[in-house]
Amino acid sequence: MAPRFSIAHVTPYPWEDQHEINTFVREAASELSARGHRILILAPSRSSSAINDSRRALREARREPERLLAGTDAGTPRVLSVGEVLDVSGASRRRPPALPIDVARTVEDVLARVPLDFVHVHEPFAPSTSSSALRHSRSLNVGSFHAPTEHLLATQLARRFVELFLGRLDARTASFAATGELMARHFPAEYRVVLPGTDPAAAADRRAAVAGAPVELLFVEEEERAAQRLLLRALRRLRCDQPWQATVLSARGASSSTPLRAELRERVRFLSLEEADESQLLARADVIVCASDGVAPVPGLLLRAIAAGAVPIASRLPAYEEVLGDGARGLLFEPGDADTLAAQLCRLIDDPVLRGRLQSAGAAWRQRLTWTRVADELEDVYATVAARRHSTSGSPQLRQQLQGRPLIDVDLHMHTDHSSDCATPVEVLLATARAEGLGAIAVTDHNEVSGALEAQAKADGVKVIVAEEVKTASQGEVIGLFLTEKIPRGLTLAETVAEIKRQGGLVYVPHPFDRMHAVPDYEHLLTILEDIDAIEVFNPRVAIGSFNEEAARFAAKYRIVAGAGSDSHVAQGLGSVRIRMRDFDGPQEFLESLREADIITRPTSLLYVQALKFLQTKATPSPARRARRMRQVRKATRTP
Repeated sequence: MAPRFSIAHVTPYPWEDQHEINTFVREAASELSARGHRILILAPSRSSSAINDSRRALREARREPERLLAGTDAGTPRVLSVGEVLDVSGASRRRPPALPIDVARTVEDVLARVPLDFVHVHEPFAPSTSSSALRHSRSLNVGSFHAPTEHLLATQLARRFVELFLGRLDARTASFAATGELMARHFPAEYRVVLPGTDPAAAADRRAAVAGAPVELLFVEEEERAAQRLLLRALRRLRCDQPWQATVLSARGASSSTPLRAELRERVRFLSLEEADESQLLARADVIVCASDGVAPVPGLLLRAIAAGAVPIASRLPAYEEVLGDGARGLLFEPGDADTLAAQLCRLIDDPVLRGRLQSAGAAWRQRLTWTRVADELEDVYATVAARRHSTSGSPQLRQQLQGRPLIDVDLHMHTDHSSDCATPVEVLLATARAEGLGAIAVTDHNEVSGALEAQAKADGVKVIVAEEVKTASQGEVIGLFLTEKIPRGLTLAETVAEIKRQGGLVYVPHPFDRMHAVPDYEHLLTILEDIDAIEVFNPRVAIGSFNEEAARFAAKYRIVAGAGSDSHVAQGLGSVRIRMRDFDGPQEFLESLREADIITRPTSLLYVQALKFLQTKATPSPARRARRMRQVRKATRTP
């Protein structure tokens, strides 16, 4: 049986809006819910009553958050209105409304409490409900990109920040191949195409053709008034004796009309989005025109037109070409070219055989446009991502071996003067470890194992794990635990991991999201996910606490064993964080013991230990450092 997941779908648009992203979320969520997945929908709202109902449900479920998921696996997802947005007259239908602070707080509260496998965000560009959900998610994240434009992506501020932010996505989908290619140019990653579905009953509602009736033309304006003006210029070029009539559906209705000749006024009617039903108009239309110049294309409208049996004419934009099969399911014209648009309209008005052929081609392709197929593809995305989570079962045999072993305190990250940025002698490190009551330490010098080997040879009462913090070519640092020989710096991340494994060691990722250090980006970690044995979720030298939180979140959602270490570059910092775990022998027992370990921290002044590091490695001349080193060694090895 396929796995069943708890999933939150998040849309940036008010749930009351008839937006194509809301349609995608509603239909896909309903299909997934009918298959046994527990589905929440998080959306802003324009309704005060919906907001109040959702807040009441959140308060009632505060002690039992799983109550919010009850019954959501039987075909009816639960919609939580996470905050109110104002209904501003004339607001854009293409852009989500501004994000009130109460929306972000409610999203954080829901995602912190409700046990979810996935948070599926749609169009997660900031500031929006979707971006807030991606920021606060503690689950596996899937992002779907439906119709971003070149203009939107080119004007994203703080591009590096956006790249890192979108890097939290564990999988990405695009509604069209053209959308995926556009996203990949601006934010490189793999985008799987999941074509939207449509209403299967749309074609059944089509009116029967009446002999001699005029050809019904339909234009649905989204945001581009220029597209409407282009259509009207094209209509002026049609012959007066041709049998046609047109409907223009727009936000402004009749007020959007421009002065027309008398004969056009008799043939063209203007309706507002509020007073007309798009689906009914599509069922009546013979031809639909999409004349976008690329500012706000609506390829979803073309899908709905084909599903309803209308023949599309569209400007030659990548997404439009994709939907129309490069002309197999409709006609194309260059953006802004009124003459060619008029000529294509003439062809369809005068040639019913051509209209019938294009309708038949659309009908054959329409069989793909089902929400069942969408749910199949999304399930595959979820299963693929979830399969990368680590097993939590461990080894029962090793667990039994560890029973009865004494508990010891372990520090997994520290440096000696074999690192270029540390002046702590090995003898001082070992003496301090004994004084701090540490039972085991991992000596993790930068790009060197000589300090760890020396410590292992001189150890007395402290178990030493030979380790190395290796700088990769361009993908940050990674620690190898239980090594036997030095790994050269400058290899790729994959090559470094392979060398750790060749030596029988464990791959341990230090301070993975600390932007003050050389760290592998989120997407780089995903490339080695199966090979990561443990991840450092607490490092007291991390200047910004949220970096540690993000590491803990990453470890939790992929079920990776958590570790911690002081990252001490001065003896005074040793043991400032420690792991209490069963004593172990070798890497496999260590890893099994680490699964059940406790991380213990104590307050440490980062400024203090950083100042000591500076004084010991930068501010002191070399002869003085050598003299101080000898004094430290004598003091550390002096017998009482």
